[in-house]
Amino acid sequence: MLAGAAGNFVEWYEFGVYGCFATVIAERFFTPAAAGPDPAAPLLAAYASFAVAFFFRPAGALLFGRLADRAGRRPALVLVIALMTLATTLIGLLPDRATAGAAAPWLLVLLRAVQGLCAGGEFGGAVALMTEHAPPGRRGRYGAWQSFTVALGLLAGAGAAALTASLLSPAALSGWGWRIPFLLALPLGLTALGLRTALPGPRTRTSAPDPASAPDPASAPGIGTVRAVVLGVGRIMGWSAAGYTFLVVLPSYLQSTLGASFREALIATTLANLGFAASILPAGRLSDRVGRRPVMLAGALAVALCALPFLRLLRDPDAAATAKAAALLAAGATVGLLAGPGPAMLAEMFPSSVRCTGLGLAYALANAVFSGCAGLIVTALTAATGDPDVPAYYAGGLCALSALALAGLRGDDHRGPLR
Repeated sequence: MLAGAAGNFVEWYEFGVYGCFATVIAERFFTPAAAGPDPAAPLLAAYASFAVAFFFRPAGALLFGRLADRAGRRPALVLVIALMTLATTLIGLLPDRATAGAAAPWLLVLLRAVQGLCAGGEFGGAVALMTEHAPPGRRGRYGAWQSFTVALGLLAGAGAAALTASLLSPAALSGWGWRIPFLLALPLGLTALGLRTALPGPRTRTSAPDPASAPDPASAPGIGTVRAVVLGVGRIMGWSAAGYTFLVVLPSYLQSTLGASFREALIATTLANLGFAASILPAGRLSDRVGRRPVMLAGALAVALCALPFLRLLRDPDAAATAKAAALLAAGATVGLLAGPGPAMLAEMFPSSVRCTGLGLAYALANAVFSGCAGLIVTALTAATGDPDVPAYYAGGLCALSALALAGLRGDDHRGPLR
């Protein structure tokens, strides 16, 4: 469990740090002169580099997923955490545009691409490892640890950014202080690497196959697997969109749209991530009792109905600070209802021979399209329309569509053994 969770923590720690420092990275690597006359262009360029990592995730899911399905979970998990740690550390050492000129943003994009490849292979291997070793009737709570360590990583990233911002002057933070949280990924990654190298040998089945059973059409890459991947994307696209809108993009949205300070935006994001973390494990355990469908449907519908009132409350200058804090906690908690049962739900959709590839690819595609582009889409549409409710339309609309796909889940999938 620790070996699977540790890699997720390191991966999402970096994504949380990048999201919090998007405005600083835009200033250091994507200057207005290089990005165009539009003052929003540097931030859009920073988010474009953020999105690049997500679009490399599907390739990573295929590459490392097939390695994990053929050679075992351990080799793939060891390789992805080693490469992820290296890329994150190098971002902390990367010369900015003032030093390296036009090469600086391209080097940043290259390192983000490496991170995307690694992240694509991370999810499938880690979720397969956790759910395949779960005792009967506990896949939901074991799989929920993947999402819980995502929350811990985002919280740690936001906490490291907030602590750095509180200890340094704005000039020092912009000049060199932003590098410190990225460099902290090195000891974190080495710890995760040590845990993973100590894993036992390959394990890709949870039970002996039944020789009398007919071959599953999705037991090898083919039409059945492709269909399951597409369905999986539909079931988790709301989770992807709401998670990144409320948990990662929020700091820059609050600063650029509502005029919040950097520290106020970080506090708000920390509250949302606390609500997210608090609901994940209970949601996973509840899904082991009542099924994945009712828990995930509740989360998707809650976001669809409450996203617009949530943002309007944040913008209300007369609203009490306690009401805004409660809303931030609740927004994060609704995403946790999707993230808690989500990993187990995906694992139950694929047989062991393609589990890492299938669930990893579904997750990577959903994140590439609906998470990686969240900051880019929300920032661009808000700037173009002047409508500050764009994030609510984005997250709420996709959660409404996701609810339709989740309604087709079988009620007893959580009870049977993994294929």
